Amino acid sequence: DEPEHEQITVHGQGGIIPAARTAALFVGNSGTTARFITPLAALGHGTFLLDGVARMRERPIGDLLEALQTLGVHAESVGGNGCPPLRIDADGLHGGACTIRADKSSQFLSGLLLAAPCAKGDQTVITVDGPLLSAPYITITVEMVRAFGGVIHVSEDGRPFRIPGNQTYRTPGTYTVEPDASSATYFWGAAAITGGTVRVPGIGRNALQGDAAFVDVLSAMGCAVQKGDDFLEVVGTDKLTGGTFDMNAISDTVMTLAAIAPFADSPTVIENIAHVRHKETDRITATVSELRRLGVRVDEREDGFTVHPCDKIIPTAPVRTYDDHRMAMAFTLIGLRVPGVQIADPSCVNKTFPDYFARLEKLVYP
Repeated sequence: DEPEHEQITVHGQGGIIPAARTAALFVGNSGTTARFITPLAALGHGTFLLDGVARMRERPIGDLLEALQTLGVHAESVGGNGCPPLRIDADGLHGGACTIRADKSSQFLSGLLLAAPCAKGDQTVITVDGPLLSAPYITITVEMVRAFGGVIHVSEDGRPFRIPGNQTYRTPGTYTVEPDASSATYFWGAAAITGGTVRVPGIGRNALQGDAAFVDVLSAMGCAVQKGDDFLEVVGTDKLTGGTFDMNAISDTVMTLAAIAPFADSPTVIENIAHVRHKETDRITATVSELRRLGVRVDEREDGFTVHPCDKIIPTAPVRTYDDHRMAMAFTLIGLRVPGVQIADPSCVNKTFPDYFARLEKLVYP
């Protein structure tokens, strides 16, 4: 119903990053922007200074800087703590071999994969050291590069990545972007706890996005899930069941699960998500804290937490959102079952979903 938002035209530069004596890049609290734009800036020539809000200055990016330094890029954390602000003295990316740790964010690897085809040199070889978080997003990155004419060679075990240099991205003309699965989880979660039905078109059983697998979590909890070629549908249940869920690959959906978990009839164990402590806020501590303030029993661990069933949630104070869009969107769902839930600083959803509340209201009151 908003056709003006359905198409975006991008006028590309053919991989050329404008030269700059000094360019200041402000990324707010967007970790994705920081992790992608840092290696892309290395393709340019000049000095790039990257900074963000106070929380961004606490978010680690040192592993990406080390990989770029191995490739000959002069990139440093100005404060020496592996976090922004960053200084990149760029003179083009020249390829070579590097090792990247991706146990804090897969976006370190994605950023390198996006920039490497435009490097000057025969090839760039990227080896992942240790576990790879959110692996489905690497698949999306590789498929996106290939869709725009780039070549990436991936071995059978997924590592290393070999990327020929001196490539030029070419437009496919039209590229269809899947609806955002992370945002869709709030509406699927709403269906799960209200007994309603939510069908999201444009994303189906073969979705590229890992977060589409959130419907499988809901299925395991007792919801009816239907997967079509071009839609995913969730039908809620009057008896939601808890379980143990490794959310490492779909960690952006953790707070959605946490918000519906108190309505299950048994504990919900969320594990293998230690890395979300480095997101917009420490998402483990923040989620546990706000659930407890609502009267929910929660057991916190270093890599996750357990939410116990709660038949009497008492909203005694507004839910604190910690300048984290996902806190606001997820905890709003509790208000679909419990009167009086208030969300502090609701405008933080503007980061990714400015009309979230309007769309949720339209779903509840069509």
